[in-house]
Amino acid sequence: MPVLDLSAPVEELARLLIDIPSVSGGEHAIADAVEAALGALPHLTVTRDGDALIARTETGAAERVLIAGHLDTVPIKDNVPAQWRDDGATLWGRGSVDMKAGVAVMLSLAAALERPTRDVTWVLYDHEEVEETKNGLGRLSRRHPRLLEADFAVLCEPTSAAIEGGCNGTLRADVTVPGVAAHSARAWKGVNAIHRTAPLLAALAVYEPASVEVDGLTYREGLNAVGVRGGIAGNVIPDASTVTVNYRFAPDKTLAQAQAHVEALVASAGVDGWTLEWTDLAAACRPGLDAPLALSFADAVAGTGAGAPRAKEGWTDVARFGALGIPAVNYGPGDPELAHADQEQCPVSDIHACRAGLEAWLS
Repeated sequence: MPVLDLSAPVEELARLLIDIPSVSGGEHAIADAVEAALGALPHLTVTRDGDALIARTETGAAERVLIAGHLDTVPIKDNVPAQWRDDGATLWGRGSVDMKAGVAVMLSLAAALERPTRDVTWVLYDHEEVEETKNGLGRLSRRHPRLLEADFAVLCEPTSAAIEGGCNGTLRADVTVPGVAAHSARAWKGVNAIHRTAPLLAALAVYEPASVEVDGLTYREGLNAVGVRGGIAGNVIPDASTVTVNYRFAPDKTLAQAQAHVEALVASAGVDGWTLEWTDLAAACRPGLDAPLALSFADAVAGTGAGAPRAKEGWTDVARFGALGIPAVNYGPGDPELAHADQEQCPVSDIHACRAGLEAWLS
């Protein structure tokens, strides 16, 4: 079993983690190594569920914060083992951004902070990079809800060492428009379902997405067709056509409100006989940056030279904390635009900045 030295420099710990392959579904080795390292710390109580771990301090502090990160990565593509680049200023390799540098920050601080000013629940989980039904944080929330109780949460997703509050929600729907099949040589005998989707596609093409301010952050929405399919052969008029619609919505809306918005737009297109099936539903999360713990965290991070908090435009697992009633932000090393890239790499300065920001807040 790989041995993790949690007292090593945090960037070296990140390198060690990258060198343990942990593609989704193959997290057992890294979970074993993390469990062994955390289990050796007498100030932590460690609970394991599958390949996910919860490590808690129990000092009796008045406040409890939860800091989380996932152990898995997308598939490796000739980018393990890790490499030092730019004379040691950059850590290159799969997971350097998403999100083993963030996990290294967590593990380094979990070892160093024996009596933090706030009790801390460290959560390291599996299966984040695959379908929602397998997500380890979702599993923990169902099996161990008491262990996840907290006043505020930080998810160490890559943000280039700046705070990104909450997240947009996302949903997908398949809108199917009917037609009548016929031989294409006698097209007048049928009704072309693909052609009948034109008003819906036109409505989506001219749709003007909103920018919505929530808790002082501006979230940009988007409503788009992301797929069109129909037809069974090159000589058959299609009797059905399906447009897949994706809506990215701001955290001022509930999931039900977002669904109603999509249904209203489809109805307004004026296509008769359409049906709609929801294929993905993920709620948004408010940033809660007006909460005292959020304000104190923002102050601590500002001391590292980070800019002002900004909105998280994509969806992340902070939404799971929002569903539990826990205000949450994203904060971690690495440029999120390099996540999953073949040339995934993280500045060592980001790793140091995130460790310093969290340490200042917790100590």
